[in-house]
Amino acid sequence: MSDEREEAAALALSGRRGVVFTVLEGPGIGRKRIFDLDTGHVGGSGPAGLVAVVEDVRAAGRSTTIEFEGVRVLAELFGPPVHLVIVGAYDIAEELCFLGARLGWRSTVVDARETFLTRERVPSADRLVVGWPQDALPQVGLDTDAAVLVLSHDLRFDVPALAGATASTAFYVGALGSRRTQERRAERLDEAGVDAAAQARIHGPCGLDVGGASPAETAVSIVAEILAVRAGRGGGPLRSATGPVHPAAEEDPRRPGQTSPARRAAATAASRLGSPSLR
Repeated sequence: MSDEREEAAALALSGRRGVVFTVLEGPGIGRKRIFDLDTGHVGGSGPAGLVAVVEDVRAAGRSTTIEFEGVRVLAELFGPPVHLVIVGAYDIAEELCFLGARLGWRSTVVDARETFLTRERVPSADRLVVGWPQDALPQVGLDTDAAVLVLSHDLRFDVPALAGATASTAFYVGALGSRRTQERRAERLDEAGVDAAAQARIHGPCGLDVGGASPAETAVSIVAEILAVRAGRGGGPLRSATGPVHPAAEEDPRRPGQTSPARRAAATAASRLGSPSLR
């Protein structure tokens, strides 16, 4: 099974999307099943039936433990970091890109106003895309790693941006603005044919209630909400939580007290590259 460990570690270091299952308890303890979601390669000697839950793990957006056919299995999710896709090159956009970079996230800022969307205005963004949302968002590509934020306060931008984002697989869709602004957006989204289920995906006003006022404070509240949604947490005070403060790192079943080789490889890659590859 050393080949399995090496294959899992290679996936962790590659930056490709994938899921590595490791049997923790039950028959075949220590065996792995490796799914490279970008290449389609499947390896390892773990239960072949785990293919049925790969998409569930991917949709959850984080590593976890599951019960599968009477066996306890660690499911480790690997892949690119969160991709912040921001519509509107405002002051908050730069603060969001700056904070995202500190977390190892990628960022793209979209705006149809070419004179407004400049490197001087959003120096921390990885990518600037000039265009209307209905044209730019398909070009950017919204997948399960995307967190879309609409900052524009302009219905000409807001409606197509939110319609496109809610129709995608982005794990987070947020919209800045007052509750009255949200109501006006909802009316226009109704007119545009965006149904109630899609609109329910929108976090608006976006962010956690931390009393933020400045662009930097507002960005902190938004990033905190994105982190909470990604982790499946409510975003409330830790002292009110009943579960563990930090998700527990699962041990390698054959090396008590040590984390799995794939997780160690991901941690090593993160320390070298400055961005986490394990969610």
